[in-house]
Amino acid sequence: MAEGGRCWLGRGGDGGCGAHSSPSSEAMDVILYVAGALVLLLLWIRAKGFESVIVHHRWVFVCLFLLPLSVVFDVYYYVRAWLVFKMCSAPKQHDRRVKEIQEQVRAWKAEGGKNFMCTGRPGWLTVSLRVGKYKNTHKNIMINLMDILEVDTKRQIVRVEPLVNMGQVTALLNSIGWTLPVLPELDDLTVGGLIMGTGIESSSHNFGLFQHICLAYELVLADGSLVRCSPTENSDLFYAVPWSCGTLGFLVAAEIKIVPAKKYVKLHYNPVRGLEKICERFSRESMKKENYFVEGLVYSADEAVIMTGVLTDEAQPDQINSIGSYWKPWFFRHVESYLKNNQSGTEYIPLRHYYHRHTRSIFWELQDIIPFGNHPAFRYLFGWMVPPKISLLKLTQGETIRKLYEQHHVVQDMLVPMKCLQKAISAFHREISVYPLWLCPFILPSHPGMVHPKGNEAELYVDIGAYGEPKTKHFDAKASMRQLEKFVRDVHGFQMLYADCYMSRDEFWEMFDGSSYQKLRQKLGCKNAFPEVYDKICKAARH
Repeated sequence: MAEGGRCWLGRGGDGGCGAHSSPSSEAMDVILYVAGALVLLLLWIRAKGFESVIVHHRWVFVCLFLLPLSVVFDVYYYVRAWLVFKMCSAPKQHDRRVKEIQEQVRAWKAEGGKNFMCTGRPGWLTVSLRVGKYKNTHKNIMINLMDILEVDTKRQIVRVEPLVNMGQVTALLNSIGWTLPVLPELDDLTVGGLIMGTGIESSSHNFGLFQHICLAYELVLADGSLVRCSPTENSDLFYAVPWSCGTLGFLVAAEIKIVPAKKYVKLHYNPVRGLEKICERFSRESMKKENYFVEGLVYSADEAVIMTGVLTDEAQPDQINSIGSYWKPWFFRHVESYLKNNQSGTEYIPLRHYYHRHTRSIFWELQDIIPFGNHPAFRYLFGWMVPPKISLLKLTQGETIRKLYEQHHVVQDMLVPMKCLQKAISAFHREISVYPLWLCPFILPSHPGMVHPKGNEAELYVDIGAYGEPKTKHFDAKASMRQLEKFVRDVHGFQMLYADCYMSRDEFWEMFDGSSYQKLRQKLGCKNAFPEVYDKICKAARH
């Protein structure tokens, strides 16, 4: 009702104009509330200091800004990839884009080749936590190659460009009944990174590392020429490319083996206690070819859950667990429940959910960024936006957080012979005491290249992944990691090159076989075109 020409809100009389607020009024109220909350947030940030908030309350920044922005990124790249594949435009554009890369390299050479070359992809876009400062001084070659070019089911091959990521691959291949034999975990891992570095998955005890399912590479070399290499064509280059970190040429395409997929993974969870029993059980399961997947999560020095899985099209309806759904518990916490309850179990997990089972929690790294991220309320309300893009986390971390992570955080994967697993876990416990530890077995063939077994026969290895805050009182980033690196060298193991490496040049080449790599760098004119892999990735060379 109007009184004195005014409309009084909240009056409940019949016909009163304030009995119900209009939709526009409700919308305005929401906008005012949000604006008020943002003003209060900004005042709080100003009072605390932006750097203090980023360091001590990072979850505020991540939840309010990075999660929504990550969703926008994902939607854009998904729609783009879908349109490109449906329109079949990628193969038509590929040759033109490769020629543009060749022209850039030839132009660099014509200008005198004064600086080393590297890809023009910003360092913050890579999944590695290392900051690539070399991009500020090297000649940046722009490589815009991010599409799936061809799926040939007769030859069982997928041909892809280097910036295609694992999320794209599973979305396409699984939808048509195919998959990669080795499909590394995180969505944002790219084919180029997995070839030039390395990649692994819980099927690697049967198929090897990611490089071992690759059938051919196409590269633009230091002189601008385009070359194809395979086990039968330019084989020396084919075996030297993996682990070379882009220091032999620019990868522009790869042919990768594909295999028929099934709907589910039948996964068995087996809690094991006692370090000796853990290592014995894990080694035994890794040797069984009938186990399509083998994985271990070590929760303390003497507690672990060992998982074995097989592919299947049939499932018990009451045992299906769509673990990748946003409202579900984080996978490593779900696995831990079997340990706490001291019971084994079996579930059927949809294939794509299994492949990306650690993606939502970035293994267990997200618990340090969003401590309440696995709470049911958060999962149901905001879980659909998780995880934040690792690239955006890097872009916004700032120098203070970078230094804190470097000194008080470990992200490492060490590859050691399976026979040394018990000693290795003890060494990890002694030097860093980070849990959970990720165990992933793989067969290492006796092929030429930087990484191969000590003998002339294939050997079973295990990847030990440590991601988190060290709990040892004496932890010192450089000293502790150098001790672990020495242990790995002594047992003829290898360190994944995405992580911080503290070895000297001599120690690095003691760990890796550089004989064919160095010969090829001389033969292909790489020494004045690309830095040596050690100079590109090791802290001792970069500082």
